Amino acid sequence: MERYRDGDAVAFERLYARHKGPLYRYLLRQCHPREAAADVFQEVWSRVIASRDRYEVRAAFKTFLYRIAHHCVADHYRLRDRKRENRMDSVDDHEEALAVQGYEQPEARVSQAQLDDAVRLALSELPEEQRNAFLLFEEGGLGLKEIAEVTGVPAETVKSRLRFALAKLRRALADDLGMRVTLQPARMET
Repeated sequence: MERYRDGDAVAFERLYARHKGPLYRYLLRQCHPREAAADVFQEVWSRVIASRDRYEVRAAFKTFLYRIAHHCVADHYRLRDRKRENRMDSVDDHEEALAVQGYEQPEARVSQAQLDDAVRLALSELPEEQRNAFLLFEEGGLGLKEIAEVTGVPAETVKSRLRFALAKLRRALADDLGMRVTLQPARMET
């Protein structure tokens, strides 16, 4: 980011290439529908570009990026809630929920779709703080200290949120799918 700040456009391309996948997956889990995640994704990178001239190294770039993403997600939901107050929900808002699955899909695709739905539902039922910590950890690849910096809470609080989130996800998936689920993050060090 320092090289980009100093005028090296290739440095930005490298940052984007390295972080676009995990960032987009994090946003997909946070924002619904998919188009909202894409919009927030663009907003995050726009803010990174806008902050170019005043960027100072205070933490890892990944922490800087996810802090921006965290704020963009919050802004997205604030704006969405304001819009909903001013109008009634339309059918388009529920398009994904109303979509009918095809009858001729292979069994493996159906099973994967059921698993995806169960995970999505289990994640949506987590308290926001736990879901955010889990997604920053799993999708963003951030460590406890980085998540603490992004969310503004102590690392021990992040660790606690992750443990509660994992326990709730295990229970929910075991209940929904009738199987034992092993979600064990390997890197929960402080």
